[in-house]
Amino acid sequence: MTPTVSDRISSARKTARTRLVAFRREEDGGMIIFGLFMFVMMLAITGLAVDLMRFETTRAKLQGTMDRAVLAAADLDQTRPPIEVVRDYFAKAGMSSFLVGTPTVVQGLNFRRVTAQARGNMPLFFGGILKTVDKNWNGTAPSTFDNQNHQGYQAVQPVLSVPANATAEEKVAKVEISLVVDISGSMRDNNRIRNLRTAATQFVNTVLDPANAGLISVSLVPYSEHVNAGPLLYNQLTVNTRHNFSHCIEFPDTEFNATALNRTMTYQQMQHFQWNWGAANNYENTRTDTVCPRYSYEQITPWSQNRTALATQIGQLQPRAGTSIFLGMKWGVALLDPSTRPMLTTLSNSGNVDTVFRGRPVDYSDVETLKAVVLMTDGKNDRSNRIRSTYYDSTSEYAHWNSYNFWFYLNNYVNSNYHANYYFQKYTAATGDTLLDNMCDRAKAAGIVVWTIGFEVDQHGADVMEQCASSPSHFYRVEGVNISVAFASIARQINNLKLTY
Repeated sequence: MTPTVSDRISSARKTARTRLVAFRREEDGGMIIFGLFMFVMMLAITGLAVDLMRFETTRAKLQGTMDRAVLAAADLDQTRPPIEVVRDYFAKAGMSSFLVGTPTVVQGLNFRRVTAQARGNMPLFFGGILKTVDKNWNGTAPSTFDNQNHQGYQAVQPVLSVPANATAEEKVAKVEISLVVDISGSMRDNNRIRNLRTAATQFVNTVLDPANAGLISVSLVPYSEHVNAGPLLYNQLTVNTRHNFSHCIEFPDTEFNATALNRTMTYQQMQHFQWNWGAANNYENTRTDTVCPRYSYEQITPWSQNRTALATQIGQLQPRAGTSIFLGMKWGVALLDPSTRPMLTTLSNSGNVDTVFRGRPVDYSDVETLKAVVLMTDGKNDRSNRIRSTYYDSTSEYAHWNSYNFWFYLNNYVNSNYHANYYFQKYTAATGDTLLDNMCDRAKAAGIVVWTIGFEVDQHGADVMEQCASSPSHFYRVEGVNISVAFASIARQINNLKLTY
């Protein structure tokens, strides 16, 4: 029987259905499709990783150029216009086109703040895979054309935006400095005193630049075996005064556990006599090298911004007696402590301290003020002796020891069997190290920045001074004329340079 047209159509449908079912169930080549899909994904991920590395490299270069540019522009010593400095940095880096707008500059008497922005576009490495279209493109040569809507389409290369922003500020904030310098006898060796004078003078001239007027105060504290406070400070403390030959004050050991001067305590005045004698003094009755420095240029000069007067005083310093670093540090810290503010007020009222410094030393919590000690020595703490009270308890005896070198008198007028009866050891070197360590710890705990300079010191002296410093980077161990390098470095750091994002 011949199949009808209807039968043939029905048969064809069955055949097609059977083949479709078979095709649907066929699994040959399935892994190839999956593999191709995974390969494309791996290419995309690899491309993304490469692009991320390229992005970070470009960002680091752009941000590095930005940081250097604004820091240089914000430098108060920079004589070129800040905006010109920023543009020049980008031009030399080949990134001028990345700058966004004009850098902004805000500056005043004691600060300069520079802000700049940059931005660049980085095409993606795998852009050919992830190209997109821009329906708003109106160019004359579209890559494709939609005949139905008569609208052009532009294939767009994907890009990443690379930003860089920075603000740099150099600000000479209010600064209180105690410059504590060693004038002990060993400073006469190897031209040390001369090198110190040069270095300390340069330091004062740098930090007391006229542009910093009213912002920075310097207290000069020369020390040897003791510290001569001078009458201006001495007369504002309660002291058991026994003579008028010099103005040194004895501190109980407990006072080295505090940054303050105890204005309720009655201090004892240091004896006035000269211990050193012998060949170094030609076995004469010398009295120019007293334990308490006796001359006016060896007295503390507190809270000054007169760099001419300070430089003159520094130029007069002479080597004296032994070394008591802890006493110099005590005075240096005390002149930064708010407990001495009434003393400064009194001196300001009498015209001995500039009125601009009224209210100083400020509280430790004042974030606008940097407090710093610059402590220098060429040695280490040494022992120190005193005359027994039996031989130092009357006006005539005070005058006697002002007229006679201690050992000249003993060797010429006292039987050697009785020499030891005349004196006792007040401080050992170890005690001095302990008191200095206590004082340094208290200063750092209060927020005082401590820079130390070991000038031609031995290893023990270096260890003690490094321990005292705020950090190892705040300690300088130098020889010869390099002491000027140390002081210059510290002076630069006192300018508060900071970078923010």
